[in-house]
Amino acid sequence: MAQLTNPMEIFKLLDNSNCRQCGQPTCMAFAAAVFRGQQDISECPKLDADTVAQFSEKTGQQTTPDQEVEETVKQLKAEVPKMDLASAAERLGGRYSNGRITVKVLGKDFHVDTKGRLSAEIHTNAWVSVPVLTYILYGNGVSPINKWVPFRELSAGKSWVGLFEQRCEKPLKQIADSDPELFFDLLDLFNGRDGSAQFDADVAVILHPLPKVPMAVCYWRAEDGLDSSLHVFFDATVEENLTIGSIFSLGAGLVRMLEKLVMRHQNQIAFG
Repeated sequence: MAQLTNPMEIFKLLDNSNCRQCGQPTCMAFAAAVFRGQQDISECPKLDADTVAQFSEKTGQQTTPDQEVEETVKQLKAEVPKMDLASAAERLGGRYSNGRITVKVLGKDFHVDTKGRLSAEIHTNAWVSVPVLTYILYGNGVSPINKWVPFRELSAGKSWVGLFEQRCEKPLKQIADSDPELFFDLLDLFNGRDGSAQFDADVAVILHPLPKVPMAVCYWRAEDGLDSSLHVFFDATVEENLTIGSIFSLGAGLVRMLEKLVMRHQNQIAFG
């Protein structure tokens, strides 16, 4: 029996019609759900019987999360040479020149050339590269409508919400609890803007990880015996421009960037 070791291998078996008959909004979201064991590949109505027989119930995570993400980046980069980057730039709110597309990632320039090579003004990681590449390859260029929803209310969010809470909201809350002032100062480095007019939170910061993909980080301080809380919101159009897996990766990537900055700050204090 064949073994599929990452979501992109599953995605390549699908017809990319995004028919939604499997219950997921896109074929990429279905591939991620199959890889995580949340669905079986047989639930795709477009696959032939031989493919289903070959791979059904034989998927599963054989690598670490970081290895999985690195492999996904590799697969996505391989798709870039097939793209018309100039038209993608026009559609997605980026710009194209000298054989590469440039999009703003957290307010900084992120470049992808026609061979899939990446470069950026800021230090990123593979978790951030996944949503950037997904945005360029599959984003529809739908503009935000300023309607904010939590991750769990996204159409494909229910099957991912537990993971999103553990890998994104919980660690963000831990950083904010340990030093709220530093936490929101760091968000300012990513060109965060005040979102208090739109959210009933003690502190609300709106970020633009991608030109047409805003996200909001809202924090409520502990008071009257109640614990603090932190929640992340997305514009209701986010799934038009990113898959659910890449939305999760975006949150996890932001966490890793912030954790690195916090560690650097602590080292500077410790060593003067």
